[in-house]
Amino acid sequence: MKRRTFLLGSLAAAAGVAGLAGCASTSSAGGSGGKTTIEYWHVNAETQGGTAVTELVNKFNASQTEVEVKPVFNSGMYQGLMQNLQSKAAAGAMPALVQVGWSYREYFANNYQFAEPTKIIKDHFPGDADFLSKKFLPNVLDLAKGNDGKQVGTPYSLSVPIIYANKDILDAAGVDPASLTTWEKVGAAADTIRTKVDGKKGLYIAEAADAWNIQQMLESNGGHMLENGKAAFASPEGIATMTFYQNLIKSGSALHAKSDQGQQAVVAGTVGLAHMTIAQRANVTKNGNFTSVGIPAPAFEGKTLNVPAGGSMLSITSDKADQQKAAWTFMKFLYEPANVATWTRGTGYVPETTDAANDAELGKLLSEDSMFKAANSTIKSLVPWTPWPGTSGLQAEQIVLDMRDQVLGGADVASTMKTFQDKVNAVIK
Repeated sequence: MKRRTFLLGSLAAAAGVAGLAGCASTSSAGGSGGKTTIEYWHVNAETQGGTAVTELVNKFNASQTEVEVKPVFNSGMYQGLMQNLQSKAAAGAMPALVQVGWSYREYFANNYQFAEPTKIIKDHFPGDADFLSKKFLPNVLDLAKGNDGKQVGTPYSLSVPIIYANKDILDAAGVDPASLTTWEKVGAAADTIRTKVDGKKGLYIAEAADAWNIQQMLESNGGHMLENGKAAFASPEGIATMTFYQNLIKSGSALHAKSDQGQQAVVAGTVGLAHMTIAQRANVTKNGNFTSVGIPAPAFEGKTLNVPAGGSMLSITSDKADQQKAAWTFMKFLYEPANVATWTRGTGYVPETTDAANDAELGKLLSEDSMFKAANSTIKSLVPWTPWPGTSGLQAEQIVLDMRDQVLGGADVASTMKTFQDKVNAVIK
C-alpha cells in the first residue's frame, strides 16, 4: 500500500476518503453538548502505564467541554497495534490518534494515512507555530520524521536502555558499578560475578520482541543495522558484537531468556547486571528486594555511543478537520509539564519535552534518581530505532529476531548473520 498522506482540511481529501467516516465519529450520539469525540489508540497495559493513560484522559475530559477522548488499549504492544490498524483501515474506520512505536515509523508512514502536525498547526493553530521547536530538542523531534523528511508525528514515549545494577551482587563480587563504562568492562564484570558469586548470573540483555537492545550494542561498536536503505548488520563490527554476546551466553556469564523470564530473574535478584529499558525502572525498584543503581548504556572501547530511542510517537490519522483539531488539543494537553510528569511517573519513560523539569517533583526525580540520571545522560546520543523501509517492516523485524535467537542458541555467528541479512534485504527491496 502506498503512503496516503493527505492535506488537512482539503475538501478534495474529505471527499476522496469518505470511506473513513467511521473513524471515531464526531459529535456522536453517545456524547453530549456537541462534543467532538475521538479515539486514542495506545499500547499501555495496566502494568505498563495504563493507569497513567486513564488518569490523563479523565483529567483532560473533565478540563473542558469541547472534546471527549476515548482511550482504546491494543494488546501485543506496537506490533499488535499496527496489525489492528490493518483491519480498521480496510473497513474505513481509522481512529483519530494512535501511538506508533519508533521501529514501526516507516512501516506506518508507508501503509497508513497520517496528518503532518506542521500542517495541522499551519491550518488550524497558527499561534502554535513555534510549539514543536520549543517543546522538543532537534534530535528528539527528528525521531518522528520519516525517511522522506516528513513529520509523521510528535515524540511521546521516550525510552533508552540502561544497565540495571544489583548493588548487593556487585558488592559480593567486588565490582564497582562506576567502573562499567564500556561493554568490554560489563562483560568482564559478568564473568567475575559468575566465578565469585554462587548461583548468580552476571548479565541479562533483554530478548524482547524487537531488536532494540541488539541495535544499541551493534551501533555502539561501529556497525549499522541499516545503511543506504539496506540491512547491514552482518558487517565485521556486527559479527564481533554478536560473537561477544554469544560468548557470554556460552560461558554461563549471561542469561539467555525471553523478556518475561529475564525480567523475573532480574527482579528476583539472581542477575547482577541487566541491559533493559528505563521503562522497567518501576518494576525493578518496587518489586526487587535489593539495592539497585542505574548505569548509562555503554559503547565498546574506543567507539561512539549510539542509543536507539525506544517508545513511541503520537500520530493523527483522521482526515476530518474537527477530529484533527480535537486530537491536537489533546496532544498539547499531554505535553504540559504536569502531565508529562504523570506520564513519567506512571511509565518510567524519559521525559520527551524540554520543559518537563518545570514540574518541581519531576525535576527532583530526574536529578536525584540514579536510573533516570543514567537514562538522561545518553539523550544526546539518541539515534532512530531502525525503521525498515518499504511496506514489510514487520516481516523484516521478525527475521532479525530469528537471527538473534539462532546466534544465541549457538549457531555460527558470521554465516547466520549473513544469511539473515540477505533475507531482510529480500523483503525490503
